[in-house]
Parts: sequence; C-alpha cells; structure tokens
Amino acid sequence: MTDAIKIDVWSDIACPWCYIGKRNLENGLAAASADDDAPAVEVTFHSFELSPDTPVDFEGDELDFLAKHKGMPREQVQQMLQRVTGVAADAGLEYRFDLLKHTNTVKAHELLHFAKEQGRQHELAERLMAAYFTEGRHLGREDELVDLATDAGLDADAAREALQSGRYLDAVRADQAQATAYGINGVPFFVIDGKYGVSGAQPADAFAQIVRQVWAEHREPAGVEA
Repeated sequence: MTDAIKIDVWSDIACPWCYIGKRNLENGLAAASADDDAPAVEVTFHSFELSPDTPVDFEGDELDFLAKHKGMPREQVQQMLQRVTGVAADAGLEYRFDLLKHTNTVKAHELLHFAKEQGRQHELAERLMAAYFTEGRHLGREDELVDLATDAGLDADAAREALQSGRYLDAVRADQAQATAYGINGVPFFVIDGKYGVSGAQPADAFAQIVRQVWAEHREPAGVEA
C-alpha cells in the first residue's frame, strides 16, 4: 500500500488568498482523483496569523485596516481588493469586503485545532472562511465561533470550553514556530511530504500536476534511481 501524500497548509482565515488557495487545491485534487491511478492525499491546516496585533473589535472597514497596515492610499487598496474579488470569483467564491469585519484570528485558530482533534478540521476551515469573506460574520467573538463550530458538526458546549480554556493556544504557537523554522513569511504556503514548498494561491491545474508528480514518486520502487 502506497502511503498518502501529506499536504500541510499554513494559512490564516483572514487571508483572502488562503481561501482562494484552499479552493484551488481542492479543485486540483478533485481533478487528480479522476485519474486511473488516483493519488491518495491527506491535507492538514496549520495556524499562521497575518496580523497578530489586530484588536478583536477593529474600528473601521477593510479599506481602513489595509491602508493603515500596508501604508497604502485607500484608492490603491480599493483596486487591490477589486482584483482579489475577481480572482476569488474565478475560483467560485463571492467575496464581500463591504461586509467584512476585521478581527484578531487567534481564537479561530484555537478552534481549528479543537476541530482537528474531532476529525472536523476541513469542515470548520471552510465554514470559518466562508463566514468571514462572504457573510460578514465576526470571527473574533466567542458566540459567533461556537455557532460556526456547530455548523461544522461540532458540539457547541465542547467548542465553547475549548475556546474558554485556551488549551489549544500552545498548538497554535507550535504551528507558528514551525512556519518560522521553514522560513514561511507569507501565506498560503503548502508543504508537500515535508520536502516540497509551494507558495501562494496556485491555479487548480498546478496543484493537480504537483500531486500527480509526487504520487509517481511514491509509486517508484525503493532504491530505484530516477
């Protein structure tokens, strides 16, 4: 039995390119899954905070935040968001930056680690990103996070306890330390089988090609030179 390809994804739920990258990865894996010799793939999400100093309740909209954070004129930020919205639409995502509530994401990351233990990490990652980028939900608030956790099939009381206890914060910090060790300073970043690094929201076709190539490597008999 050939071992599955392991894809470790560093991302932030508040990163617009991360949601696009997630969807493109899924579409690429779906394309490869139609192959006669379909790759077996395991995807795990890891924590990365783009702006850890962001307050839970940020005063202002996304334009205000990016203009301040990146030191760019609002007009330039507006053009950048329009471009991202267009790329997201190509991936089948309807971004609503006019609704978006910028917030600190550390609690969302803690909840993702709780969901991983429960076998629901993929479902929660999708729910959180959709809520943030398309629904204008406030992901810095405990009640909102618990509601979204239940949408992803998690128990509400257990999710609330996980958030209130802070017991998953060490796991978040460990992910961030690993990102630093790998030299990751931007997301999304994909580490494939612990040896190949792919940066950015690559097209679906690129992900399909990568997993096919790595799967072929998995299928090579041990000791055979390329």
